[in-house]
Amino acid sequence: MDLLFLPKTVEKHPGFITRTAYRTFVHTEATIRYGGFYYIGKNAAHIEKLVGVYKRGYASEGLENVKTELLRSLHQEGNLLPEAILCEAKFDYSSIRQFHQFLRKHPILSSIPFILDASGLNERELDLYKANTRPDEIIFLQNLDDKCLKLKIQFLRKVKSAVSSAPAAHIEENVVINKFSIGPLSKRAFDVLVSSIALLILSPLFLLLAVAIRIESRGPIFYIAQRAGKGYRIFNFYKFRTMHQDADKRIAELTHLNQYNAETSGPVFFKINNDPRITRIGSLLRNTSLDELPQLFNVFLGHMSLVGNRPLPLYEAATLTTDNYAARFMAPAGITGLWQVKKRGNKDMSVEERINMDIDYATKCSFATDLWIIANTPSALLQKENV
Repeated sequence: MDLLFLPKTVEKHPGFITRTAYRTFVHTEATIRYGGFYYIGKNAAHIEKLVGVYKRGYASEGLENVKTELLRSLHQEGNLLPEAILCEAKFDYSSIRQFHQFLRKHPILSSIPFILDASGLNERELDLYKANTRPDEIIFLQNLDDKCLKLKIQFLRKVKSAVSSAPAAHIEENVVINKFSIGPLSKRAFDVLVSSIALLILSPLFLLLAVAIRIESRGPIFYIAQRAGKGYRIFNFYKFRTMHQDADKRIAELTHLNQYNAETSGPVFFKINNDPRITRIGSLLRNTSLDELPQLFNVFLGHMSLVGNRPLPLYEAATLTTDNYAARFMAPAGITGLWQVKKRGNKDMSVEERINMDIDYATKCSFATDLWIIANTPSALLQKENV
C-alpha cells in the first residue's frame, strides 16, 4: 500500500491520497523540486514522526515499486522528488543494496540521500547491515529528535548534491571539471602501479612498525576512521595508530588547545601542538610521516589518490558544505597535496588559507602538478613540530 501525506491534513492526522492523486499533486511546475520524504517500510509510528517533521511524504510497504514511482515522478512536468529516502532495515541485504545502486547510477536520483533505519536491530544485526548494504547513513529513527533528524538530512543532501549539481551549475565550473577529468584512467593507473609496488617493497617495514606500536601501548595496530573524500564520498581511512586508545573521545576537553582556534560557526579543523594523546612511537611516526603509509591501501582500493586534498573527518567535512567551500571536494582525497608541500609544519596557517589551497588544487590540478607535488613531498616529510 502506497500513501502520500498532504500538509493540510497532518495537523490532526495524516491524510491519504492515491498514486494518481499524487501525480496530479506534483504536476505544478516545470522544474524538478524537492520536498517531503519517502519512507519504505511498515512502521506507522516512524511514518507519523516523519510527517511531523516534513508535513508531506510518500510511503511504500516494499521496495518493489519504488523505482517505478520515482522514475514516473521524475519524468513528469513539475515533478516533486523526496528530500530523503528512508528504508527500514527489515529487507534482505541484496534488495537494499540493489536499490541503492539504482539510485547511485541515476544522474538525478543519485543526489537523494538513502538512509537505513536500523531501529530494533541488535549490535550483530547492525554490523551485518553495515557490511552488506552500504547506505549513505544509518540512523535509529526513534532515538533522533526532529531537529537532529532534519539537520542530518540537510547535511546529507548537501553532501550528495555537491557533485551531482556542480557540472550543470555554471559554465566556468564545467570548464574546471572537464580540465580535472583529463586522463582519469592514467591517473588511476599511476596510483595503482605506484601503490602496489610500494606496498610490496615496504611490507617488512609495516611489520616492524606494527610490532613497535603493539609493544608500547594496548590497542589496534591501525587507526581506522571514516573520512570524507572526493564528492564527500565517505570511506574507511587507514593510518598507523599514533595515539592512546579512545583519543577521539578527548577532543571536547582539548578544544581550547586547537591550533586553528576555530570559531563556533564556520569551517572547523582540529590540530594540537604537542598533543598529549600521542604515544612515543606515535610521535616518531608522525614526525617522519610513517603513520601515513597504510593509506597506500586506500590508494590501491580507489578511495584515495597519491596526490589530492586531505580526506577530512566527518565533523570537519560537515562545516565545509557551503558553495564557498564545497569546491575542495571536487579533487580526490590524497596522501600528499598542495598545502602539505607548501605549508607543512607551519603553525600559523589559517583555516581559510588551507581551504583556499585545497580549492586551488581542485581547480588547477594536472598530472604535471601532481608530479611536482610528489617531487617536493620528501623535503616536507620531516616536520619540526609534533602535529
